[in-house]
Amino acid sequence: MRGRDAAAPDVVVVGGGLAGISAALSAADAGARVVLLEKRSRLGGAAASVFRRGRWHDNGQHVFLRCCSAYRSLIARLGGEQHLFLQERLEVPVLRPGRPPQWIRRSSLPAPLHLAEAIARYGHLCAVERLRVGAAAWALRGLDGDDCSLDQRTFASWLHEHGQSDRAVDCLWDLIALPTLNVRAPEASLLAAARTFRMGLLRDATAADIGWATVPLSRLHNDLARDALAAAGVSARLRCRVAAVDGTSGDAVRLLLDDGSRLEAGAAIVAVPHYAVPGLLPAAPPEFADGLRRLGVSPIVNLHLHYDRSVTPFAVAACLGTTAQWVFDRSAMVGSEPGRSLVVSLSAADDCLRLAAAPLLDRVTRDLQRVFPAARGAALLEAHVTRAPRATFRAAVGSDAHRAGSRSPVPGVFLAGAWTATGWPATMEGAVLSGRAAAQALAEGQEGVC
Repeated sequence: MRGRDAAAPDVVVVGGGLAGISAALSAADAGARVVLLEKRSRLGGAAASVFRRGRWHDNGQHVFLRCCSAYRSLIARLGGEQHLFLQERLEVPVLRPGRPPQWIRRSSLPAPLHLAEAIARYGHLCAVERLRVGAAAWALRGLDGDDCSLDQRTFASWLHEHGQSDRAVDCLWDLIALPTLNVRAPEASLLAAARTFRMGLLRDATAADIGWATVPLSRLHNDLARDALAAAGVSARLRCRVAAVDGTSGDAVRLLLDDGSRLEAGAAIVAVPHYAVPGLLPAAPPEFADGLRRLGVSPIVNLHLHYDRSVTPFAVAACLGTTAQWVFDRSAMVGSEPGRSLVVSLSAADDCLRLAAAPLLDRVTRDLQRVFPAARGAALLEAHVTRAPRATFRAAVGSDAHRAGSRSPVPGVFLAGAWTATGWPATMEGAVLSGRAAAQALAEGQEGVC
């Protein structure tokens, strides 16, 4: 760009999570010289792993769906496609203490009929409630995902208006909305819920097949990502904290680093959590920072449990009537026999966040004994809790209006992150899409300037 040191990079990406990795690769693919700065000692952001007592543990249970094409293509680009498991067909047991498992399985019929048989047999609802689910699903399918007025009411109020009982909301609709939106239906934005259900369940019969990594996430999002970035010509600098990004000085963007040094670039892509953006962009107008603050945060808590024997035959299960929500068998990842090493994921975990580890573990392990009979005689050899108080933005009523686009109000600075206006909830897919969108917006904005 004019007036800029020729040795300076074309683009600096601030943040090495999935959004930053995606943005850096996309910008490099477009021919830019890219530097990526990450304050941690590893890449991957919130989707990473830690080594504890001889085993790798992901900092939370991250899953993807078949419809997450951007994330899956990124992993393929990193060379890790063989480390992803994806169900051939959606199949999840829904467990409630004292009741036999009820299964959510898709058939070979087109959407939304692919779930009709599963709903018709779903014993956690009465016959009348099951009949009413179909009408509500059809109405939800017809909502306009661009209708901003939907962001002004809750998902639960709309469901009740369409004949759904409190039990149907708790035992079926929140089974899906809670882990994807990270808020419960009585708080969730109808717009966010409508988009999520349309993308995942109501338009493509295969979309909601569930997948996860079979190796620690850091193997994918750090080890393989660093190799792929290097191969693309991206310079990734770890343990490098950015204090501020100034995009107001002519044609150049200047970044102030924590050590007092400065870095100049043609443009910057800020790919950090929304609550960290205002501190990095002091030149942004106050209303921009206020909008990001209004996005709020929602926590996720994960319990990592290792038993002396197999306690469940299920690779994944959902739980009702318990503190435990979703349970994943991660035994293969840690090298133990199936059913011994579990992760229990708790979304929108505001109450659990304030609970000490010991009583929380006691409560959840008792829950597992109620839904997994084999757990009653098993010894818990190891257990620990990971907490993410600000795991995602809060997809509550009015939140969509505060999700920023790819272009920041600061010249030369672009934004990426699962919290931006991707149309997706705060997921790995949304993060990857946001990085691509930021790189695209940058390329479009730079045309004719250099």
